[in-house]
Amino acid sequence: MAKLPRHRFFVALLAGGLFPLGLAPFDLWWLIPVCIGLFAYTLSGTSTRTGAILGACFGAGFWLIGASWVYVSIHEFGGASAPLATALTLLFCLGLALLHSAQGAMSSWLGSRHRFPLIAIAMVWVGFEWIRSWLLTGFPWLYAGYAVLETPLSGVAPIVGVFGGSLLLALLGTGTLALLRNRQRPKEAALWSGLAVLALALSISMRDIQWTQPVGTSLRSAIHQPNISLRDKWDSRQFVAQLEQFAALADVMAVDADLLIWPETALPGDRALLSGYLDQIAQQSLGADKALITGILSREYPKNYNSLLSIGSGSGLYHKQKLVPFGEFVPFEDWLRGLILFFDLPSSSFSAGPSQQAPLQALGYSIAPLICYEVVYPDFAAAQSQDSDFLLTVSNDIWFGHSIGPLQHFQMARFRALETGRPLLRGTNNGISAAVDFDGRVIAQAPQFSQATLFAEIQPRRGTTPFQRFGSTPLLVLMALFLTLGCRPAQHRSSQS
Repeated sequence: MAKLPRHRFFVALLAGGLFPLGLAPFDLWWLIPVCIGLFAYTLSGTSTRTGAILGACFGAGFWLIGASWVYVSIHEFGGASAPLATALTLLFCLGLALLHSAQGAMSSWLGSRHRFPLIAIAMVWVGFEWIRSWLLTGFPWLYAGYAVLETPLSGVAPIVGVFGGSLLLALLGTGTLALLRNRQRPKEAALWSGLAVLALALSISMRDIQWTQPVGTSLRSAIHQPNISLRDKWDSRQFVAQLEQFAALADVMAVDADLLIWPETALPGDRALLSGYLDQIAQQSLGADKALITGILSREYPKNYNSLLSIGSGSGLYHKQKLVPFGEFVPFEDWLRGLILFFDLPSSSFSAGPSQQAPLQALGYSIAPLICYEVVYPDFAAAQSQDSDFLLTVSNDIWFGHSIGPLQHFQMARFRALETGRPLLRGTNNGISAAVDFDGRVIAQAPQFSQATLFAEIQPRRGTTPFQRFGSTPLLVLMALFLTLGCRPAQHRSSQS
C-alpha cells in the first residue's frame, strides 16, 4: 500500500476539532455531516493500524474542543494548579480519544470487507456513540444527533431518538462523499441516495406528528435559580440565613405558582436534619394546593444519596441512579483520594439509588425525575418517563463555570423532551433554568449566572412515542444486521485484491 499522505492526519484532527461547533452553543448543525464526511475521507483505503491513528487524531480534536470545560471543573473548583489541571484534562480527552481510535480501526477494517463501506462507516459512528453511553459507566456527551434539534430533521427524535439523528447526519456526510465518488462506487451512491431521500422525507413529514396528548389542565410553575457559590453554600455561618431565605422564597413563589422547583442539593443540609424545617414549609407556605420539589442530600447510613423530594400537595423521594465519575463517586478511590482537592470533595462519596423507583407525585401528576447527569442518557430517560406526565431535571452546573458545558447540557435536556413528547422543567443553581415544551421548544428561560425566579406554564401530556416504547434497540439491531450481512465472503475479498 502506498504511503498515506500526511495531510490526512491533519484533516482528521481538524474535522474532530470542528465537530463540536455543530452543537450548542454554536449550533452550526451542517458542520456535523461535513466533519463525519471528512473523517470518512481520511479513512479511505487505509489499513486498520492507520485507521486507528486517524481515529485518535479525530478524537483528540473532538474532545479537546468539545470537553474543554473539564479544565474549568478541575482547576477552578477542584483546586488543582493550572499545569496539573492541564495535564489531567489532556489525559481525560486523550483517553476518550482511544474510543475514536478503535472506531477508526473498525471503519478501516470494514472498508475492504463491506459492500457499502461508506454507509458502514456511518453505522459504526452511531455504534460507538452507543458504546459511550455505557462503557465504564458511560460518558454520553457530544452526540451528533443533538444537532437536529431545531432543524426540519427533528422528526426522527420521537421515533428513533438521538442515535437516529446521529445516523441521519452521518449518512448525510458519508453519502455526500459517496456521491462525489459515484464513478468509483455507483451502487453505493445509488443506495445511499435512496436511503437519504427516504429518511429525509420521513423525518420532515413526521415532524408535525404529536405522539402524545395533553392531559388535565395547564400547570403554573416557579423555578428558583439561587446562584449561590459553592463556598457560600456549605459555609456553616450562613446556614440559618440560607434556610430563612428559602422559607421566605416559598411564600413568594406560592402566590403565583402551583408547583415550586428548587435545584439540585438546594438546601445546605440533609433530609433528616431539615425534616422539621420542610414540614413547616409544607404546612405554612404551601397549604393544600401547592407542591414543592427540591433537590436535597439524603443520608441512610451507611449510604449518602443525591435526591429529589416532593412535599406539600405532592409526595415521593427519588435517589439519583447515574452518578458522575470523580464528581459524585471516585473510581480507584484508594489511589486517588488525597492526590488533589478535587478527589476529596464531600460530594464525591454518593451511592447510586435503586433501579426501580416510583415517579414523583405533585398536584395529581406523575413526574419523571432526572438529576443532573441522568438527563444525558437517552434510553434511561425514556424508561424513567414511561408513566409520567412531564419531566423534571435539576442540576448544579456551577462546576462548568463560564464554559460551553452548561449550554451543551441544556441542549441534551431539551432533546429528552422531544424524544418523549413531554414538557420538561429544569431547575439549576446558576443556569440554565428553563421550561421546555414537548417538542423541545424553549417556553421560558432564566438568565445565566444570576439569581432569578422563573415563572412558566406547561401543559402535562400522556401517551408514548416510539422511542419511549422501544428505545434504541430496534435501530441498533438493524444496523448490526446491515453491517453483518453486507460483509463480503473471504474468498470474494481475496479475488478483489
